[in-house]
Amino acid sequence: MTMQQTPLLMSRILGRGASLDPEVEVVTQQVDGIHRQTLQKTWHRANQLAHALNEKGIKIGDRIGSFMWNNYRHLELYQGVPSMGAVLHTLNIRLSPNDLEYIINHAGDRIIFVDEDLLPLLEPLVDKIPSVELLVICRHGEGGESSFPNQIDYEDFINEKPSVFNWPDIDENSPMGLCYTSGTTGKPKGVMYTNRSTYLHTLTESLTDSMGLTAVDSLLGIVPMFHAMGWGLPFAASMLGCKQVMPHRFMAPNTFLDLMVSEKVTVSAGVPTIWQGVKALLEAEPQKYDISHLARMTCGGSAPPVSMMRWYWDKFKVEMIQGWGMTETNPLGTLSRKISKRTQLGLSEDKQFENIAKAGLIMPGLEMEIFDENWNALPHDGEAVGELCIRGPWIASEYFNDPQPEKFHDGWLVTGDVAKIDDQQYLIIADRSKDLIKSGGEWISSVDLENHIVGLGNIAQAAVVAQPHPKWDERPVALVIPAEGAEVDPQKVLDHCAEIFAKWQLPDEVIITDTIPLTSTGKIDKKVIRSKLESENYVLPDLR
Repeated sequence: MTMQQTPLLMSRILGRGASLDPEVEVVTQQVDGIHRQTLQKTWHRANQLAHALNEKGIKIGDRIGSFMWNNYRHLELYQGVPSMGAVLHTLNIRLSPNDLEYIINHAGDRIIFVDEDLLPLLEPLVDKIPSVELLVICRHGEGGESSFPNQIDYEDFINEKPSVFNWPDIDENSPMGLCYTSGTTGKPKGVMYTNRSTYLHTLTESLTDSMGLTAVDSLLGIVPMFHAMGWGLPFAASMLGCKQVMPHRFMAPNTFLDLMVSEKVTVSAGVPTIWQGVKALLEAEPQKYDISHLARMTCGGSAPPVSMMRWYWDKFKVEMIQGWGMTETNPLGTLSRKISKRTQLGLSEDKQFENIAKAGLIMPGLEMEIFDENWNALPHDGEAVGELCIRGPWIASEYFNDPQPEKFHDGWLVTGDVAKIDDQQYLIIADRSKDLIKSGGEWISSVDLENHIVGLGNIAQAAVVAQPHPKWDERPVALVIPAEGAEVDPQKVLDHCAEIFAKWQLPDEVIITDTIPLTSTGKIDKKVIRSKLESENYVLPDLR
C-alpha cells in the first residue's frame, strides 16, 4: 500500500488558524493606540496581496523584500508571499547602508515593502538597487517620504483584489524565505529556506516537547521578524491559530509589559537583553504589571544568565526556555526546559536550573556532533570540547549563490560554535570559536565569565572579550553595565569571579560603562568592542 505523496507546502498550513478560529485577533501596537484585525481578515488580505504581486508579474521563486517591524502587514507578507511560491526576503533594518545595498542586489529583490518610519534608512540606496522595480509603503499615520521613482501605498496596492487566491502546486523544495547572516566576517551570507524545510520546522516548533505552542496561546513576538524569520513563530502561530501580539517599532520594556497585561499574553520570545530590560522594569515597579497569564518565555541568540531565569521563576513562576540555533538552522536546533525528560521529574529545582543553563536537547529529526580538528567525533561526556556540527531536514547545505565549502563538511553544517555534549545528550556551548580567549595556550570561555558576572547582582549586562597581550597572546577584559541607579566596584566583580575561576582566567580589567555595542540582532557585538579596545590602546596589567 502506498501513501499520498502530498508536497509539504506552506500554503497548506498557513491559513489553517484562520479557518479553524477566524475571530482570533492579530494585535499591533501603533503610535495612536492598538490596531486589531482577525486571523480571517489577515488571511484574506494575504490572498489579496498575492493577487497584487501576481499582477505585477511576480513569479515562483522571485524575491520580495520586507523592511519592516513586527506588525500585521508583515504577517500578511509572511502568509501570502510563500504561499504564492515567491520568496520572502526579510531585510534586517539595523544593517549599514553598505550591507543593505549588497544584500538587496545579491538577492535580486524585485519589490520591497517598507514601513514608512524606516524610509530614511532606505533613502541612501535609491539609485543603487537596480533590481527593485517598486517600493510598497506601509503607512501607520506617522508620515515619511521616499524619492524612489516607483512607489505605491500598501492599502492601494491590495485594494479591491479578490480575497481568495488559487495557490500554485509547486515542488516542496521550492524556496520560500531568504535571510542573511549578520555579525560574520566578510560579506553577509544568504540562507534560503524551502517550503519543505520550513513546513517541518513549523511542525517541530509546535511540539509539546518543543516550545509547547498551542492554539490557546497569546503570543507576544518580540524577536524581530527580520531575524531568522522571527524564529519561525509567525508561521507556527498562523498554522495553530494563536492570538498574535506585535510591538511594531515600540521596542521598549514598558510596551512589552503593557501588551502582556492588556492582551493576556501567555508566551513570548526574545533575546536575553530584552528580558534583562523587562526584569529591571518589573523590579522598579513591582505592583504595576499583572503578568499572571504569562507562562513561558523563550530566550535565544545568546546564553541567558541562570540568575535571570531563576528570578523569573521564583517571582512569577514563568518558565524561561533556552534555545540554540542559527540563521542556517531555520533557526531551531536545541531547546532546554526545566524538565525535559520523565527521569527528571524528581529533580530538585537547583538541578532543573542546571539543565536550563545548558543550550538544550536536539530537536526531533536533527543530529548534532562535536568533532576535533581531524574530523573525529568526540565523546559525549561533558568534558570533550570540539567544533559543533549539525544536520537535518531544515539545516542549510549551502549559502545562496555563495558556496563557501569550508562551512559544510560531509553533510554537516559547521556552526562555528565550540561546544560539549554531556552524557544526558545536552548541548553546552563553550563559545563562538572567534570569541574564545586563548591565553598562554589555554582557552577561557567569555560566555561563562559573562554569565557569572551578571549573577553578582546590580549588573544589567556584561561582555567579556579578548585583548591582545604581548606575553600571553590574549587576555580577557570585561565591560559591565550597572543596573539603573546602582554602583559597581570593579574589584567586587573580580572577587566574585575568583570564587569559581582560576586566577589566570580572571579579567585583566573590568571597565564600568553605560553602553555595550549590540549587533543588528541584539547580541553583544564583540567585534566592535575588540576594535574599540585596540584603538584606545589600553595598557593592561599582567595579573599572572
